[in-house]
Amino acid sequence: MTTSSRSLIQRLAPYISARIRQNSRLLSSSSALQEPNPSSSESPSSSPESVRMTDSCVRRMKELQAEEASQRLLRLSIEAGGCSGFQYNFSLDNKINDDDRIFEQDGVKLVVDNVSFDFVKGATVDYVEELIRSAFQVSTNPSAVGGCSCKSSFMAK
Repeated sequence: MTTSSRSLIQRLAPYISARIRQNSRLLSSSSALQEPNPSSSESPSSSPESVRMTDSCVRRMKELQAEEASQRLLRLSIEAGGCSGFQYNFSLDNKINDDDRIFEQDGVKLVVDNVSFDFVKGATVDYVEELIRSAFQVSTNPSAVGGCSCKSSFMAK
């Protein structure tokens, strides 16, 4: 390893370590603050903290459900990483966990675990088709103060 690359690694190591500790603290503090929620199912308009889905999102989920025999759920979770600190992760799932919150619109269910919910309260999920990709994305998130232009990562307030 050359001297210049070793020097760069030595300069970046404290920054990376601090960022990892900060993300870890944010994730652990949000799970420590969560309250048990016996009724995890919520309707789309039940509160301003509900996670909403656009018509485009609902339409695409119905198309995906029509292609499969089982009823699939859209799962939104938050992971540490991405270019802005946290990143959105979408997946299709067929099970609901004990700590999930369920948001339903026109028969389509969006599932968010309690830790991730703290980062997406009041957010809107959309399905966007562009020339280079088609994907589910969070179009608005009141819990975010900034993010990258591809809308796959964000900075939490």
